[in-house]
Amino acid sequence: MPEDLTLETIWSEYSPFIISFGVKVLGALLVLIIGLRIAGWLAGLVRTQALKREGIDDTLGNFFASIVRWAITAAVLIAVLQVFGVQATSFVAVLGALTLAIGLSMQGALGNIASGVMIMLFRPYKLGDYVEAAGVGGTVKDINLFQTVLATPDNVKVLVPNSQAIDGVIENYSGYPTRRADVTFGIDYDDDMDKAIAIIRQVIDSDSRILRDPEPFVKVVNLGDSSVDIASRSWVQAADYWDVKFHLTKAVKEAFDREGISIPYPHQVEIQKQAAND
Repeated sequence: MPEDLTLETIWSEYSPFIISFGVKVLGALLVLIIGLRIAGWLAGLVRTQALKREGIDDTLGNFFASIVRWAITAAVLIAVLQVFGVQATSFVAVLGALTLAIGLSMQGALGNIASGVMIMLFRPYKLGDYVEAAGVGGTVKDINLFQTVLATPDNVKVLVPNSQAIDGVIENYSGYPTRRADVTFGIDYDDDMDKAIAIIRQVIDSDSRILRDPEPFVKVVNLGDSSVDIASRSWVQAADYWDVKFHLTKAVKEAFDREGISIPYPHQVEIQKQAAND
């Protein structure tokens, strides 16, 4: 180090710049931390207040909260740049010049935002619904600006981009309050069909979860290769669908066993042709 270049001289020469830059860094960090905390707090406040109002469910509350969080975060980032001397007008001008390039490079993200708005407008599903979207089935846990969060039946978290969800076929199993539980039973050709139908009806009538209107359907629907197929179609509350379907399958099988109605195994008949000279 040259004799005339000492720590004292460096400090005396550059200290104003170092101090000024350090103050700006601290100020920017302070603005960033406080701003992000405010964004989170306001997002939570919007969600809470939205849920208190009639006509606004969890889905809209979460979506509004997501918009507030992102808007405040963007304002905080602009404020941080201003701390370093970047004026808002200059930032907006630069942002405007880069809008086209950013838009082209972020078509997917912008498409997800537009799709998220469409989901809020048309409401193909809401929080708590069990849906199949983009080839994935699960319970809707969250809908934000960019994606829909699903929890599969085995509790795997799946993130579905909003654009993929809205562009494909959506099956909402919770869309209506009731569902039809279809269970088909096969009986042997030698068994009494009317008796089997009566047994199935008795099991259905004993289950209070099955609705009486529409009336349950129990009819012979097919003569299969090895069985006579009897279909039961019962309307239930959507929340009871799987429990009722599993119960009917088990209860009818047990009733068939008690009453001597057999459920045949699939079988094949083998025919052997003798040689002509035998």
